[in-house]
Parts: sequence; C-alpha cells; structure tokens
Amino acid sequence: MANKPNAKQRTIAKEATLTGVGLHTGEKVTMKFLPAPENHGYAFKRVDLEGEPIIEADANFVENTQRGTNLEKKGVKIQTPEHVLAALVGLEIDNVLIELNSPELPIMDGSSKFFVEALENAGVVEQEKEREEYIVKDVISYKDEASGSEITIIPSDDYQITTMVDFGTKVLGTQNATLLKLSDFKEEISNARTFSFLHELEMLLEHGLIKGGDLNNAIVYVDKEISDETMKKLEKAFGKEKLSVKPNGILDNLTLHQPNEAARHKLLDVIGDLALTGIRIRGKVIANKPGHFVNTQFAKKLAKIIKLEKRNSVPKYDLSLPPLMDIHQIMDMLPHRPPFLLIDRVLELSDNHVVGMKNVTMNEPFFVGHFPGAPVMPGVLQVEAMAQTGGILVLSTVPDPENYLTFFMKIDKVKFKQKVLPGDTLIFHCSLITPIRRGICHMQAYAYANDKLVCEAEMMAQIAKKQ
Repeated sequence: MANKPNAKQRTIAKEATLTGVGLHTGEKVTMKFLPAPENHGYAFKRVDLEGEPIIEADANFVENTQRGTNLEKKGVKIQTPEHVLAALVGLEIDNVLIELNSPELPIMDGSSKFFVEALENAGVVEQEKEREEYIVKDVISYKDEASGSEITIIPSDDYQITTMVDFGTKVLGTQNATLLKLSDFKEEISNARTFSFLHELEMLLEHGLIKGGDLNNAIVYVDKEISDETMKKLEKAFGKEKLSVKPNGILDNLTLHQPNEAARHKLLDVIGDLALTGIRIRGKVIANKPGHFVNTQFAKKLAKIIKLEKRNSVPKYDLSLPPLMDIHQIMDMLPHRPPFLLIDRVLELSDNHVVGMKNVTMNEPFFVGHFPGAPVMPGVLQVEAMAQTGGILVLSTVPDPENYLTFFMKIDKVKFKQKVLPGDTLIFHCSLITPIRRGICHMQAYAYANDKLVCEAEMMAQIAKKQ
C-alpha cells in the first residue's frame, strides 16, 4: 500500500447521461454518471428496482463471465460493466455512482469511446483525500489450465498493460497491444471495439441472444465459409440489405480503427475487469489470451492479496528520533497516572490520527497476577492503551485539556491477533472514522508489536469537563 505523492482522489464535476441499448437484452438503457464522495469507488444503482439497490464494482460479486462480466449482489444484477469501468480507470477518476434503469449497461459502439466523452464533458474535479494505490512488489499470476490463458503482474513504476491474443484462427492471427501509461488510454485504447467470430454469432442468433447487436458495435471475424442461408439470417438480424466479407476476413459492417483492434479491445477489457479489485494498481500486467473469466479470477486473487497485505501492513516508525510528546507532556494532557497510564510516548499527531508507544516491561503491576508463570499483557489493557492514545487526539482539540476527562461510549469489532509479552514495544495507531463532533471521537485503532498486528478495535469516546 502506498500513496503517490500529491495524487488526490478525483470525481466528476456534474452528472452525465447516456442512452443506448443492451447488447444481449436489446432493451433501451438510460445511464447516469453521478459525482461521488471520497473513498466511494465505483458502484451501480438500479433505479428501476424497488429500493434502488446499489451494487459495488467488486470482484467478489462476479457471478459469471459468459459474453461479458456479470455482477450479482443479493439477486441484483449488473451486466457488462467492463467498458464503463475501463473508461473511469483510463481517465483516472476514482469515485463515481452509475445509475441504471436496466441490468445491462449500454453497449454503444462496443468500445469505451462514448463513456470517455460523456465523462470528459462532465469535467473532472480533485478531492481532498489522497488516492490509495497498491504497489506491486512481487510477481503474482493466475493461469486457467483449460484455456491456457494466463495473467501476471510484475513491479513497475506505472500501471502498464500488455495483452497477447491468439485464437488459433487464420483470420485473426496473433496480436499484441501495450499501454505504457494511463494517460494514453483515451487516444490508444478507448475506441477499440468488441469483436466476435462468425461461429459464435451463429450460436447466439439461434438462441436469440444478440438483440442489441445491430453490428455497428462489433467486429465480426469470419472464421469459416458462410452459407447463403446464414448470410440471409445475419442480414435480417442486423437490419442490413447486403452484407459481405472483406478481404481482411471481417464482415463489411464496419472498418477497423487499427490492425490490432482486437488486442486493444482485450486490453480495454483487462483494465475494466481489474477495476473490480477496488484499488488503483501500480504494476505491469502481462495478459496472455485474456478473457473475462481469467481477468476476473485474477482480480479476485489480487483483491484477496491486497486485503491481506493491508491487514498485515505494519507502519514503520524510527524510535530513535525524539518523540513528539514525552511522558511529562502526556501527563500534562491526560488525567491518567501510573500504574494506569499506559502510553510512554506520542510519535505523531495530526487532525485525524495519532500514534503512541508503550514499552512493556516485566515490572508492570498487572504481571504480578496475570499468569505469573507465563506473563501476558491483558487484552483489555491493550484496548485501554489504545483508548488513551485516542484520548490524546481528542484532547488536542481543546485549549485546556487538563480540565477534561475522557470516557468510553462504545467498543466494537475488537480482535486480538497475537500475545503481548514483557520486552515488547507496542505501537498504537488511531485514526478518525468520522470527524470529532461535540467532543465525541469515533476511531479505528490498531496495536502493533514485533512487526505484527496484535490487536484492533473500533472505539467511541467522549470528553467531558471535570465537575
């Protein structure tokens, strides 16, 4: 986890509306991009359903990947969000709510171009909080043995993607596409359209599954001889008087933007599917024969690794530096006194976080009775020490802290991960969950020792004037 210096989160300045049809349902869809607050990420709101449920763009909600990425949460579905998500990532927009009156996003021309235009017209605004980024430090890969598709991510200074496409057909040979930096997305990738093969189309036509595909939104590679009967069916399905096959092996409903448009579109899909990790990525993705199944499986694996690393990431502090507050300054602020004063130093203090420290020694009075033969610091005292550290944060907001006392209102989601023993140095990190109001402080607290998380809790405390 890390933040690139000065990279702030971004949302859109005003709402933007698009209408189109769903590729598979053929239904008219109205879609709205709406500005969203910091740390919101991407989410979809189904305004056509009772209660207008919201489903987040999260890899854990991937239900299936037939003909696109499909999300489902508590029975609420979102189909083919990948081209919209790619546009958001490509424009480096972090927080947007997408309103839909249908389960399926509009296919437009089968690319991200129209979504990019709508978002750019809405304007992009910077927000206060810094953007969180996952910095890839190790090689991570996922391989689907059945298809031979494989995705790997390796360390890199930028988010880069290379896709290699090979369908084993003459008409579409091996193709590669590379994106070296996100700022090139609009020019190089956003207009690459979706494609399919004739043999897939025939099957979809038979099952009545391409209602929105008037073929202005898909490149069709003709990988086999077309019978007159099939050609007539295609002409009828796509509302064209005459269709024929071009010398380059594609139907003449449209012209390729680039010779490697298929590989570029696969790259676009990778960006959209990996957006489901819910965090910006800094690393180089190498995708060999990517598809929605392998993309979303990789996104799930990556999201799991990120979550674990986040949980286990231990902040580093230089304990040899002079502290921000020593024990005397702490006693000037906190009403607690030994043996119940459980922090020795304050290392950091800002408007929304505080870091404290305690050296745990064998001389602690509680070790006399708490398992004398196997001394372990009581968990409740770890929580108390975190609360005292949080007390520094809330008392720093009043001019006369010595006239106040801090009282617990609530402790929630407490977990103890490791034993704390004599000789350990405990580091407490408390940060606000919501701003301090009326002397009430709601914070997330973590305690670390020996480069491990030992305890965590959500706490609410209130300061009150001494009577």
